[in-house]
Amino acid sequence: MTELTHLKLIANTIRQDIVQMIAKAKSGHPGGSLSAVEMITALYFGGILKHDPQNTGWEDRDRFILSKGHAAPVLYAALAEAGYIEKKLLNSLRQLGSPLQGHPDKRKLSVLEASTGSLGQGISIGIGMALAAKMDRKPWQVFALIGDGESDEGQIWESAFFAGHHQLDNLNVILDFNGFQLDDSTKHILDLNPIKEKWLAAKWHVIEIDGHDMRAALYALNEAKVHRGSPSIIIAHTVKGKGISFMENNNKFHGSAPNEEELQQALAELQLQRTKLEKEN
Repeated sequence: MTELTHLKLIANTIRQDIVQMIAKAKSGHPGGSLSAVEMITALYFGGILKHDPQNTGWEDRDRFILSKGHAAPVLYAALAEAGYIEKKLLNSLRQLGSPLQGHPDKRKLSVLEASTGSLGQGISIGIGMALAAKMDRKPWQVFALIGDGESDEGQIWESAFFAGHHQLDNLNVILDFNGFQLDDSTKHILDLNPIKEKWLAAKWHVIEIDGHDMRAALYALNEAKVHRGSPSIIIAHTVKGKGISFMENNNKFHGSAPNEEELQQALAELQLQRTKLEKEN
């Protein structure tokens, strides 16, 4: 089996886990979780992120921050697939007393690097970590995933200009550019374009890709990690609800769980995709 096929199968598993855990919870954010699957899969399973599920306190591990914390299901599914948490724990999403809260909470799940969900704060947290690594002369790097709706927050741009000015080349950001936010398209609410030029103006190294192309995701993440002299951002153009026909670009599923009939349709579609991948291999 090729590495790319292996990663695509992991992505398929993560998508199945996302829709199942949100359906069981009867609440959550499937759209923005599904759009980030390839980037998260490439990061955790493609040899990019330096991490060890058997040694979660490893000082020289790379750090990952899910700034758009409402997409927690994609992170929880990846952590389960990597062996950080038991898979059966996914069924407890958003339940009272569960470590898998609706937004990542480090007080309840210690393997997280940060509690997130207050939009706009993830890069700032990452800056603190990146500065600490520089000051202590440590080799580890910081990765953060932000959203395009989240990028309406002024704190994103304060962070961008600060990191660019201080040449924090151990800071890498992924922008999940799926074109939608809470109740409408990002273009209608607050158009971010020209997005690439904004980040270039902040003195960042900018990489622009199809965020569902696994090969492109691997190349981009590798390029970001080895780039020196400035922080890097990957603008990943994605589809909200990717992988499930009735969820794709359907903003109803920004924050709505699938019902039982929709869950079964979603799982059937994902199984067909999996079978096709296995046959192609």
